[in-house]
Amino acid sequence: MFKIALVGLPNVGKSTLFNRLNRGYDAIVSDVAGTTRDIRVARAVIDANEVEIVDTGGLENRDETFAIVRRKALETAKKADLALFLIDGQKPPDDEERKLFYELQKQNPSIALLLNKIDNDDMENRAFEYMSFGAKKLFTISCAHKRGLTRLEKWIGSLIKTQEGESAREEGENQEEAIRAAIIGRPNVGKSALLNALVGFERSVVSPIAGTTIDPVDEQITINGRKIVFIDTAGVRKRSRIEGIERFAFDRTEKALQKADVALIVLDCSEDFTELDERIAGLADKHKTAAILVLNKYDVARESYAQLEKQTRERFVFLSYAPIVTLSATSKKRVHKLADLITAAYENYSRRIPTSQLNELIEEATNRHKIPSDRGKAVKIYYAAQYGTKPPKISLVSNRPRSIHFSYLRYLANKLRENVDFVGTPIVIEAKLRQNTTSLK
Repeated sequence: MFKIALVGLPNVGKSTLFNRLNRGYDAIVSDVAGTTRDIRVARAVIDANEVEIVDTGGLENRDETFAIVRRKALETAKKADLALFLIDGQKPPDDEERKLFYELQKQNPSIALLLNKIDNDDMENRAFEYMSFGAKKLFTISCAHKRGLTRLEKWIGSLIKTQEGESAREEGENQEEAIRAAIIGRPNVGKSALLNALVGFERSVVSPIAGTTIDPVDEQITINGRKIVFIDTAGVRKRSRIEGIERFAFDRTEKALQKADVALIVLDCSEDFTELDERIAGLADKHKTAAILVLNKYDVARESYAQLEKQTRERFVFLSYAPIVTLSATSKKRVHKLADLITAAYENYSRRIPTSQLNELIEEATNRHKIPSDRGKAVKIYYAAQYGTKPPKISLVSNRPRSIHFSYLRYLANKLRENVDFVGTPIVIEAKLRQNTTSLK
């Protein structure tokens, strides 16, 4: 697929252009320089061509972390089919920007210079000041006001047709549905390191500084013939400590889970679990995703596996269905085990039980343990049916649905798990009022 990289100094409008081209609002936009630290990827249609747009971090050397961001941004731009170098057109030409543009142009001849924030015709005259950049293609645009974007998109479309013909449109057809796995956890437990270990290269910035990742980072790979999209979300802190741009990050984590199939709940097993770990894990339960408890930093764990398993089960009792895997993201030890667990959890998350088998299991469970009566009145389940997946959703038709206690529904769920492989997935069981339905008995 044709890849377009957006590159430039901080706060020149890369994320705004990313959102405009993507026709959405996936990237965080802020007046604070350095908001985007990891690369962001989205698919979009430009002039009837499907493309991949990459929003890179700002090119600056503020500290060690931002030096990594700069290096990753330059590497991405050099490898892209097209690099769009953004400049704040309201400011005079900058020697550093000119030098960076020269460097990129040598590595990637397919590069265009974009003067952003050109909001009116009078400002168009500033374009001549940038002739010293030697750009073969220069556009004046205003991302905020959508000025000049149609001309830019048409040029991109003609470039795609020249380089790739019709292949860009064909690539997105008939693609198998990918498993979406969200990597969640409190700051600095190793989420980005785990993503890098899973995809096999430095896809996300890894830093000992808590809060390095703000935007969710997506990467699609194929493991054992199955496509998996990994989402590295920002570390969730206590709400009282969420400030400024990290408020966006918390919301993005919630939105990532809304779209995810599987939640990889990363825990640092080299130290005691915290209340925050429990609350973050609760997000997976809230959004009813499949779940896997990932005990990272197992190579420096202070306790045995048996002790860790016991503590994890006691602390995260509401995720009793989630498998536990111990690994080390930095050394990549046992990371390969995670791929099999993800595909298995997804299969169970999508599982549908034949109606006849479901009713046999429910009838067996109710015969073994009768439903408690409601003030002397019998409570019956007439029929069971699965009405949905992701997660499996089961409806119980009853004469008194409100009288079936949640503890009894939990008992039924456990009986189903004893006979059907539902490891890794929650089960939603709802009782509904009888409507001319045939009894089980």
